Amino acid sequence: MLSNVYLRKDGRYEARIALGKDNTGKRQYRSVYGRTAEETEQKLLAISTREYALTEITVKEITLEYLTALKPQIKESTLANYRMKAEKHIIPAFGREKCYSITTNAVTMFINKKIQQGLSARYVADIVILLKGVFRYAARVHNIRYPLDGVKAPKCNKHDVAVLSKSEQTRLINIATNDNDLRSLGVVTAMYTGMRIGELCALKWSDVDLDNGIIRVHRTLQRIQTADGDKKTKIVITEPKSTSSVRDIPIPDCLMQLLVQRRKDSDIYVLSGSRKPVECRAMQYYFAQILKNANLPSVHFHSLRHAFATNCIALGFDIKTLSEILGHSRVEITLNRYVHSSLERKRACMSLLTWVA
Repeated sequence: MLSNVYLRKDGRYEARIALGKDNTGKRQYRSVYGRTAEETEQKLLAISTREYALTEITVKEITLEYLTALKPQIKESTLANYRMKAEKHIIPAFGREKCYSITTNAVTMFINKKIQQGLSARYVADIVILLKGVFRYAARVHNIRYPLDGVKAPKCNKHDVAVLSKSEQTRLINIATNDNDLRSLGVVTAMYTGMRIGELCALKWSDVDLDNGIIRVHRTLQRIQTADGDKKTKIVITEPKSTSSVRDIPIPDCLMQLLVQRRKDSDIYVLSGSRKPVECRAMQYYFAQILKNANLPSVHFHSLRHAFATNCIALGFDIKTLSEILGHSRVEITLNRYVHSSLERKRACMSLLTWVA
């Protein structure tokens, strides 16, 4: 197929593409027009391989349409996360552009810029996944050319999570078990069940079956951005992040005694002692203050989940059981993200080796 781009007398650019000959042998052409040579070339590219729609739909318009279409299919918290990434990253970068004008090179430059701005590879990868979802929707619903073929999200390197040492964990437990603040129960429970912070904040005493020794995890608490565009946030309590996260966790004996001592009415939240939950941010602040007062290393609350998993492996838990306790959908997640081998553990394992007889 042959094509050229030239400036017309009316100030517009025109590109023609040869479509072949008709039944009489006469050559057939199709013309596209644009305000600039680049815009015209992009329109030409959109029809060079197939008849794509050359609509005036912008990236902002198709993104908002896509999010609206997703609303009945996903959790409110997930939709809020998508909307935040769209409003903060995708729309500022591409919002005014026509969908047909977006190129692979433009998206690659966008990815590189986000990495240079200091965003993590995992965060940028999530943005790319959303952007691909937007354009797959555009291609399916509006027959708009999909421009992200060959675009690769940045590689997410595995980073070791800082975990307290065994002696530091002991100090932390001693402090938390003697603290009258009900949030201290969340620290101990995280250490001995591996529950996520949102699951702990949403936990009511009705979920703690002391007679059968089970904690039932079926809710999680999050703060999300509201959908009215005023940047306000709200707390929502929903089902956990996946079906595998809904689970029953047997209560270890060492934790059972503490739970019995602090037991409240069934409709009371465990960490607040009232009918109003403690939100995750307040729990994180409390945990950080405990560490500071005890002169312990500053670690994220999520490190308690990592410590629990690593301690369970050291005690001989089989990986399938541990994975189900943590609420993972695959054992590979447990092994790759949550099991950390200390140097002391490596030395102990290596000391088992002897000369082959």
